[in-house]
Amino acid sequence: MKIRLISLAFALSAMTAFAADLPQVAILATGDTIAGTAAKSTEMAHYKAGDLAIQTLIDAVPDIQEYASVTGEQIVKISSNNLTDDVLLKVAKRTNELLADPKVSGVVITHGTDTLEETAWFLNLTVKSRKPVIVIGAMRPATAISADGPVNLLNAVRLAADPKAADQGVLIALNDEINSARDASKTSTTSVSTFKSPELGLLGYIAGGEHYFLRKTLKRHTWQSEFDISGLNALPQVEIIYSHANAGRLFVDAAAAAGVKGIIHAGTGDGSIHKATEAGLLDAMKNGMVAVRSARVGNGVITGGSRYEKACFINAGTLSPQKARILLQLALTKTSDPAEIQRMFNEY
Repeated sequence: MKIRLISLAFALSAMTAFAADLPQVAILATGDTIAGTAAKSTEMAHYKAGDLAIQTLIDAVPDIQEYASVTGEQIVKISSNNLTDDVLLKVAKRTNELLADPKVSGVVITHGTDTLEETAWFLNLTVKSRKPVIVIGAMRPATAISADGPVNLLNAVRLAADPKAADQGVLIALNDEINSARDASKTSTTSVSTFKSPELGLLGYIAGGEHYFLRKTLKRHTWQSEFDISGLNALPQVEIIYSHANAGRLFVDAAAAAGVKGIIHAGTGDGSIHKATEAGLLDAMKNGMVAVRSARVGNGVITGGSRYEKACFINAGTLSPQKARILLQLALTKTSDPAEIQRMFNEY
């Protein structure tokens, strides 16, 4: 019996030592599909979002513990189509708190795919660390016969523990692909390979447990960012107005009357604005509103235009309307000067 107790104590000591040597990865959970449950394993479209707690997701992938010492924290349990600025600020502040701990190697955020790209982009602009931050989700609920959440979670933890993922900006890692938070968007309503950077390309692959990085983003991000949300409890209100044939100024006038601080105009073609909408925007801009020219097209850079530049429209560059909105919100916490905001859009 004495020998058996000594052997058990030695084994426990060895396990403790092994765990101490592993990188520490913190997982912040926000709910949605990756934590969703359905009545049948074949049901992939109709489910209860965010039903499972983060510890349940971790326990379902025990191999995670071979690669990192993992902790889980439930921030919220929402479907990400209901994402709010309050949640964005809460996730970003907690991420910065965790990364400030020298013992923490990286952070993983589980998120619904509907607005995952917006949270990842917000973190890319507000995280103050070179350490890896990985944002993941799933296209199928946890109860599905072919759930993609468990492997995405395993891959994300391994990536967050890998020094090669440091100083790459915030990463989106689903379906064995690594994308930049700046460039990736959800491109399919149901496919597990929904997150793509169609024009600029992914950053790398996950294959055989290895991470293969092929390029890096040249834009400012994370520790290089000038944006500080540590003292913010709210963000300026910015809305998106989507252009179309026979567009008018109705929504611009409504936004101005409601006190909206900025508008992202998702224009046709190369950021074109219908003449009726443009008249409304120009009136709103005279009263202090900031307007950004983006495009509904999905790819390409918004080129200049002396008329638009003279009128002080901000050029969104290659940013999608939803990402331009996030950047303008943060820009407006610092300034309302169009020239200074344009600098920010150029650099990020």
